[in-house]
Amino acid sequence: MTHAIPSPPIGFIISAPRSGSTMLERILESHSQILGGPEPHLMTPLAHLGVWANVDKAPYDHILAAEAQKGFVERLPRGEQDYWDACRAYADVLYGRYLSTSAKTVCIDKTPAYALVLPFLEKVYPDARYVVLTRHPAAIWSSYANSFFDGDFQTALDYNPIINRYVPAMARFLGTTTTAHVHVRYEDLVADPEQEIARVYDLLEVPYEAETIAYGSRKADTGSAKNLGDPIGVGQHDRPTTDSVNKWAGELAADGDKRTLVENMMSRIEPDDLATFGYPIETFWEPLEQAGATPPPPPRLSRYRIQRKLIMTLRKRAQRGGLFRRTLQMVRLAADVLLRE
Repeated sequence: MTHAIPSPPIGFIISAPRSGSTMLERILESHSQILGGPEPHLMTPLAHLGVWANVDKAPYDHILAAEAQKGFVERLPRGEQDYWDACRAYADVLYGRYLSTSAKTVCIDKTPAYALVLPFLEKVYPDARYVVLTRHPAAIWSSYANSFFDGDFQTALDYNPIINRYVPAMARFLGTTTTAHVHVRYEDLVADPEQEIARVYDLLEVPYEAETIAYGSRKADTGSAKNLGDPIGVGQHDRPTTDSVNKWAGELAADGDKRTLVENMMSRIEPDDLATFGYPIETFWEPLEQAGATPPPPPRLSRYRIQRKLIMTLRKRAQRGGLFRRTLQMVRLAADVLLRE
């Protein structure tokens, strides 16, 4: 089985977390022919079954399974190509049946984790359309730390150094891919959404619909108000805005420790990768040099922020060990016993 044309028509939004992908997905889903929705994470588990990459831990012998799969695939008539076709068939069924729930004709998948399995994704979907959305790495990091770690840069770094994982992976894709793709910078998207969205619609081969830019006014039609991805930002606006473009610069200008941490992160990324990503080192720090030393106002105390503060506090207590950690382990053991079938 081979696939010369995607069936169903499929497009992928490729981005790091906190890059504006939820906003872009909501704009696209507002189109009369494009179906978006929650992040399905269909491709990431497939990429780690053992033929392409391995998981670190699984409820089965994943090392033995990987070697067995490779041996089996070697004996298929077309080798690995048969395996990619099988992965494609699995995803086609799910995307196709999801698309069948709507009168729309193009399915768009916005799952940031796909940026870390792009070589696998290209093997399975070489003829899909790829919308690569990048954002200034310091802005990504500031948004990530403030959204999920209440502004604690060091805790965010200890948990997941997303900049050092996503920027090189996406730059490698942009520099080598032969797939149909378009590179959109977040800063350009919010400054001139009409032009940038037109480029995306050209790639997806759908007509330009100017009214989709005002995605907020179309939530009731698309149902995307309950989408995943952005816990605090997208719902505040009805259309793209430049309000947060250089917010990171004021934060770093006012906090030397945060600036040093970001500088250290950037020093671990190759200058060529930053340039390919869209933010060459020669101009990388210009927004910071132009920023005043006034940090952005603290976000309002919402239910979401209270939940995040509570989670961070409990996680730190659990990591320190002691009675609290032992209590959690006892509760988990009791839950496992009670839920065992």
